[in-house]
Amino acid sequence: MKDARLDAYRSRPRVKKLSRRSPAVNSSADPSALLHKNVSQRSPSLGITSTPTEAEDKPSPPERKPSPARSEQLSNFLFPPPRTSVTVAPKKLHHRCRLGRKKDRHAIPLSSAAGSPRRAASYLGPELVSLSPSPKQAKLEDDAAVYIVTLRQAPAVHLCGDIVEMKSSWSSRQPLHGFGRLDTLRKRRYQNSLLRRTLREEAYLKLYSYHYLINGFAVLITSQQADKLAKTREVMNVELDFSVRTETTHTPEFLGLPQGAWVQEGGPEFAGKGIVIGFIDTGIDPAHPSFSDALGSNVYPVPAHFSGVCEVTSDFPSGSCNRKLVGARHFAASAITRGVFNASQDHASPFDGDGHGTHTASIAAGNYGIPVNVSGHLFGNASGMAPHAHIAVYKALYKSFGGFAADVVAAIDQAAQDGVDVISLSITPNRRPPGIATFFNPLDMALLSAVKAGIFVVQAAGNTGPSPKSMSSFSPWIFTVGASAHDRIYNNYVMLGNNITISGVGLAPGTDGDKMYTLVSANHALRNDSTRGNDMYLGECQDSSSLDQDLVEGKILICVYSIRYVLGLSSVKQALETAKNASAAGVIFYSDPFVLGFQINPTPMDIPGLIIPSPYDSKAFLEYYNTSLVRDDVSKAIVKYGGVARILGGLNANYSNSAPKVMYYSARGPDPKDNSLSNADIMKPNLIAPGNFIWGAWSSLGTDSTEFKGENFAMISGTSMSAPHVAGLAALIKQKFPSFSPSAIASALSTTANLFDKQGKPIMAQRAYGDPDSSLSAATPFDMGSGFVNVTAALDPGLIFDSSYDDYFSFLCGINGSAPVILNYTGERCGASAMSGADLNLPSVTIALLNQSRIVTRRVINVASDEIYSVSFSAPYAVSLSVLPTRFSIAGGQTQNLTFVLNATMNSSSASFGRIGFYGNKGHVSMVPLSVIVKIMSNTTTS
Repeated sequence: MKDARLDAYRSRPRVKKLSRRSPAVNSSADPSALLHKNVSQRSPSLGITSTPTEAEDKPSPPERKPSPARSEQLSNFLFPPPRTSVTVAPKKLHHRCRLGRKKDRHAIPLSSAAGSPRRAASYLGPELVSLSPSPKQAKLEDDAAVYIVTLRQAPAVHLCGDIVEMKSSWSSRQPLHGFGRLDTLRKRRYQNSLLRRTLREEAYLKLYSYHYLINGFAVLITSQQADKLAKTREVMNVELDFSVRTETTHTPEFLGLPQGAWVQEGGPEFAGKGIVIGFIDTGIDPAHPSFSDALGSNVYPVPAHFSGVCEVTSDFPSGSCNRKLVGARHFAASAITRGVFNASQDHASPFDGDGHGTHTASIAAGNYGIPVNVSGHLFGNASGMAPHAHIAVYKALYKSFGGFAADVVAAIDQAAQDGVDVISLSITPNRRPPGIATFFNPLDMALLSAVKAGIFVVQAAGNTGPSPKSMSSFSPWIFTVGASAHDRIYNNYVMLGNNITISGVGLAPGTDGDKMYTLVSANHALRNDSTRGNDMYLGECQDSSSLDQDLVEGKILICVYSIRYVLGLSSVKQALETAKNASAAGVIFYSDPFVLGFQINPTPMDIPGLIIPSPYDSKAFLEYYNTSLVRDDVSKAIVKYGGVARILGGLNANYSNSAPKVMYYSARGPDPKDNSLSNADIMKPNLIAPGNFIWGAWSSLGTDSTEFKGENFAMISGTSMSAPHVAGLAALIKQKFPSFSPSAIASALSTTANLFDKQGKPIMAQRAYGDPDSSLSAATPFDMGSGFVNVTAALDPGLIFDSSYDDYFSFLCGINGSAPVILNYTGERCGASAMSGADLNLPSVTIALLNQSRIVTRRVINVASDEIYSVSFSAPYAVSLSVLPTRFSIAGGQTQNLTFVLNATMNSSSASFGRIGFYGNKGHVSMVPLSVIVKIMSNTTTS
């Protein structure tokens, strides 16, 4: 996830900058060849796969017809120049329904493949982009936009027979077959034929073909053409593309992995072995040691069930992939059509020019024991949660614009076909999906099919907290993760001459000894000949040429940390250069009021310094400085700088017993059911995991955080960092329990989560932007879900609450008016269903409206040995609760039905919370959170 502090700013209304149009890659290309013009002659098709990714927190730029530069660039994306090739893994058996592939394939130049469409399709496999060359130049209208079209026919994953799901027998998953490349090509040709017939003699551009998780395609067309497609009997749904946004050295120890989960897996050198995690993100830096396969002595084979490929380009050369990084692709067709793709900045390859994707991949599955050296200081050794797991990268997010749903859906579709076991999404849509329910959008419905295929899906909750209903991840089949602090903190301090000590952030040394240094503001240190006295940005210390070096030398320079720092327009590194050029003894940044609510991460500094993140502390600091100035009575000129201070260094970590706690920016429930903000009977988030001040690998060209530019590691914050923690931990569970379904993994993580901090007190939640620790109160399930992740306990959960695809399908069918929408996405017709979210067999119970009484049932499976369980519970306020049975004996592999009866005891519109605990006589404990929002007690009296 991007740095959490950027989310609030990026949600503002935004005007697209036309200067971000990408230059032409091949000036000789004929742009008209990219635009479909229907002709009677049958045209060849070229196959290429695209993978969607995380988009940023900004609205989609306005649609425009492709310029020649964009058309040429899109041509190079769809028809890469001769130097581009793909490395394809040899054929392996797939544990899910998979596409047929040729054996023993190697790096195949796309230029040669382009001359033979059939040959290209056989190499590039599942995704197919069909371009029909036009005999004459065709033009798209000005209102052309990207639309995602779904067809009536079911996608591949729904035609594979009984997709592997965890049954009560707990049988092992078996390879499934039955859907081959021939059927795939037929679907693609059918899509192309549909476009030619419907848009006869009209220009259009098909970007992606989806068929594995959803059956459809992404196409650049006008609104009138979209209406034509929507009216054809073959088409079920036409939806406008939308943008999406992005939302560690010590956390393995904080989570207890070295003495717990890793020990159970055989140590860090085996943790995650054989599991592939797919990342939909900004790419990866393959040269980082966190992704090397040559650091250990253990055999590290590519899993037999994975069949992904590795793109080879000039900035992602042959050899970038290995036995650790087993797949890498990029997807940008939708972005290119919008004119926002900058090839030099965004990298038309899987290479990460942002840093975010490299960071998230290392959190989940980075190698064990990699030294974290930043600005010449060693901050320990880093490790991912599953250091022996494999990484597959599907780049669909980019630094300059974020990403778009059409690209992200293609990425998810490709990851599922390749055979990943876990998908990590540190992205969320930039708006609530329109329609009858938030669950019905291309991303969530593609992920539902991924879950049907046996893939565990993790998504960041979003950085839009702490307001209620700020959740950006909606569906019950997606495991949503909020952000918490962990116990390691980096604090330094400034001690003022009036004996007041103010806390700050900064990975920096302190000043020498107990010596106090004179304070001087940059605004008060101008050269006499300076003409920039009215420059509002002078106080940011970005230019040393306007400062009087004699006045600054040996003093602590004061700079303002403004909103321009948050936006990357000014940088701490440049301010440090200014201070060093002026021979300052150190530098102190105070925050202006406009950065209230932005997360300020500890920043590396090679001279004494710190940032005061609190506007209130900044105000106190400035009051001391200003009242210490001695001015001439007449001219008011400063004759003496009376303020003094010393800086206490922040290179050494401190550890707090109050962790974990929910961070203020972490999105909160209740889960919004639709755009009217009615509440769903679904608990979100599912749980919380470390997301604040997280060390992770950084791309050598990463620019997402300017303060870490050029470094190998960076410390950033957000729910983007929380999600990959859980993705890596889920890989450990999948490794131990290969037969677990996605919902079984979710149950194991949820029922074993911690409810208390290191002091044994209830986990707290921050509830305000300004001075967030002053607003702490006990966290509820709408803040932290089931609690704080505890993977060691999750590896031995005892009881499991399992849900299948059929359960989720019935839940969706129970939404009023949903049948046509479900048919659109799945190709399946709804039967009679009255199921609500509370009826799903989830490890939580959420009731948005308790009208007098409600009976809720659950079913548990014992995945341990025979055990006797007793049940205890606490009822929510204004609710009476009974549980049956209150004691039961359950054999290993057997099931037990449970009944919860809830009655409203008074009218109330305030959410209240309880908990149901299952305590086994062999030590297993399963906790189920209970949330009731609106309570209505009967007003009728009976005699």
